[in-house]
Amino acid sequence: MRRARASLRPALAAVLVLLPLRAGAAVYVASQDGGALTRVDVPSEAAPVGAGAAALAAAPDGTLYLTHPDQRAISAVEAGTGRVLRRLPFAGQPFGLAVSEDGRALFVGDWQGGRLVRIDARSGAVEAEIALGPEPAGLVRDRAGRLFVAERGSDSVAVVDGATMTRLARIGVGRAPFALALSPDERRLYVGNVRSNDLTAIDTAALTALATRPAGRSPYGVAVQADLILVTNQESASVSVLDADLALRATIPVGRYPEGIAVSEGRAYVANWFSDDVSVIDLTQMREVARRTVPGGPRAALTLPAEPGGAAR
Repeated sequence: MRRARASLRPALAAVLVLLPLRAGAAVYVASQDGGALTRVDVPSEAAPVGAGAAALAAAPDGTLYLTHPDQRAISAVEAGTGRVLRRLPFAGQPFGLAVSEDGRALFVGDWQGGRLVRIDARSGAVEAEIALGPEPAGLVRDRAGRLFVAERGSDSVAVVDGATMTRLARIGVGRAPFALALSPDERRLYVGNVRSNDLTAIDTAALTALATRPAGRSPYGVAVQADLILVTNQESASVSVLDADLALRATIPVGRYPEGIAVSEGRAYVANWFSDDVSVIDLTQMREVARRTVPGGPRAALTLPAEPGGAAR
């Protein structure tokens, strides 16, 4: 899950001034190479969480979970302090991650093993599993308890009942789907297809693909803010902004090799893997308005809707 990047890594760009603190939501970014978790909407320090952090998910109590694919482990982190609460070993290569509604179970995509595993969030004990297509990547859970998993190696999205761990559907999308995001009303699922450079919209009631539209080169991260769909384009160093009809509204330059993206209160936060920083986008102005340096290799971004405590550390 690590890729060589030294030859492509430029000198860091000048860092813009971080915008003032806003109350309410907190935005966190996980850095793979730096092994750190940073709250980026306030001037906080990065908290060490262990090497190889890749994906982020939040429990209802504000606990953050991070997958470490190369270390075959999952960390539980206290969001308010950045303190690592426990580290769960995983018999496979954990990547995509979601938390059950009650916070008692984790749903983990095994990149290497081609399966979805439900484990106890406290002990890490395996409760159930189901075989998936090759290279399960992005993973999201809806309020009905269904899991949507991007099956990167089979150009499809699997739909799994989280309670019974049975497959409900498999939906064909573009080439090499990776990132997923649900609309606020959960009627649509948006899928970034890395190798076909496009975005697919799925009807979550009918479980069918509605349309596929172009994005930038290598769309890797997806987030939704009201009626806007935001897509990070790794090889274009940009974010595509599309409306609910998948019409392109704007293309916004950001840092090098953008991956994870999170939205909060009219702003988007983009983890730029190769330039070791986070771009802050104002969605009213449709432009980058700030840049913050973070520990090396930021890849995942997540918004906590309510403040569970203080800064990351």
